[in-house]
Amino acid sequence: MIRALSFLIVLSFTAMAAEKPNIVYILADDMGIGDLGCYGQKMLTTPNIDRLAKEGMQFDHHYAGCTVCAPSRCVLLTGLHNGHGRVRGNDPWTVPDTDLTLPKLLKQAGYSTACFGKFGLGKPLPDDDPNRKGFDEFFGYVDTSHAHNFYPTYLIHNGVREALPNVIIPNTANRAHEDTGVATKDGRKVWAPGLIGEKVQSFLDAQTTEKPFFLYYALNLPHANNEAGKKSPLGHGLESPTYGEFANKDWPDVEKGFAQFMRFIDDQVGAVMAKLKAKGMDQDTLIFFSSDNGPHHEGGHDAEFFRSHGEYRGTKRDMWDGGIHVPLLARWPGKVKAGVHTPHVCGFVDMMATVSDLTGGKLTTETDGLTFLPTLLGTGTQPQHDFLYWDFNEQGGRRAVLKWPWKLIHLNTGATGREDKKPAKAKPLEVQLFNLEKDEPEHRNVAAEHADIVAQLEVFMKQSWREP
Repeated sequence: MIRALSFLIVLSFTAMAAEKPNIVYILADDMGIGDLGCYGQKMLTTPNIDRLAKEGMQFDHHYAGCTVCAPSRCVLLTGLHNGHGRVRGNDPWTVPDTDLTLPKLLKQAGYSTACFGKFGLGKPLPDDDPNRKGFDEFFGYVDTSHAHNFYPTYLIHNGVREALPNVIIPNTANRAHEDTGVATKDGRKVWAPGLIGEKVQSFLDAQTTEKPFFLYYALNLPHANNEAGKKSPLGHGLESPTYGEFANKDWPDVEKGFAQFMRFIDDQVGAVMAKLKAKGMDQDTLIFFSSDNGPHHEGGHDAEFFRSHGEYRGTKRDMWDGGIHVPLLARWPGKVKAGVHTPHVCGFVDMMATVSDLTGGKLTTETDGLTFLPTLLGTGTQPQHDFLYWDFNEQGGRRAVLKWPWKLIHLNTGATGREDKKPAKAKPLEVQLFNLEKDEPEHRNVAAEHADIVAQLEVFMKQSWREP
């Protein structure tokens, strides 16, 4: 539901903070809510991420923008849900340069802005698309498909391709991007995530207290190299340079690679926190940590191995909570109370409104989000969503509406927003209704018992969709 600016910004907290905080948003790629110790992971440890939870706020009901990468990131950076947003799948979609985005909003509020890692706001995209969308500094992958490759032959810095000495096995790229594929055994020279992590540290080193900054650290881990499989010298798509501390585990090699990916993510969170402290910026920086959707079953990895979906049903590409219910941690010493769990129901769609409220950036366009700054700061009245909405235009079409605690899912909707993607033969519509207070794992479909609630949520579902 689109809300006017005057209604959205219910309370203005800008006057409460004369100094605007730096904002760091760290986004994992295809990481499940159950992959983190603070959300129940038992086989792996994530001490630095757990420290964010211990020293900040942990959200118990936070939702990604979608169940796959590109549309989820579009929701995060534009504040429009899948029924209104520009990118509605991992097919070719783009955001016009004229649209308001989160980095543009922050630039208006006086911030310098940077993105490192996987931009992925649709495809195909020009090499300078992150800069066009408001980032002063960008280094990494622009296209979502390019980010599959951990040993690419180039990465992009502010629209310019910078060559890397990696060598790709011929005919392993997919049609979506020319620099996908699999590196040869001897051609695995530079592991891109490590290089991107070094660039993040250099960026932080260059920051001063003269101007606040927004750092969007968008990792491409623990996503798999989807083009790898048996073609990879490792025999799988979780292509870590080493298996590190997990090398001698009695696990499949692919799961050792996944575990090492998680170790790298956690180490990067620790490195960012350490750098901020060393720079004297720790108290002045709000850090967010999340994931763009649920865990994957790609590159040979099995999301069941580490119970990456936690207690929830489903994984990436599902509309059950395993596919869209993601972690959110927020740490801002002295401002966000430490060690707090919040039951507030919110999602990626709310980040634009929250940042606007925090920094004074002007929302000059429609948004489907609501500020959750009152929850973060523990002050004022927290507005609540009438409902949250998702649409996924692949695999026959899937839609979901959540009006807490009721969640309605439509499977086989046939709606894609693209005439060239309409299924030749549609399957019968399947309707599922769950009460998340009584059945959070979504095992019991109660649609037949609550026709009135189904009808109410279907009204929300219908009004949320518009043709792109």
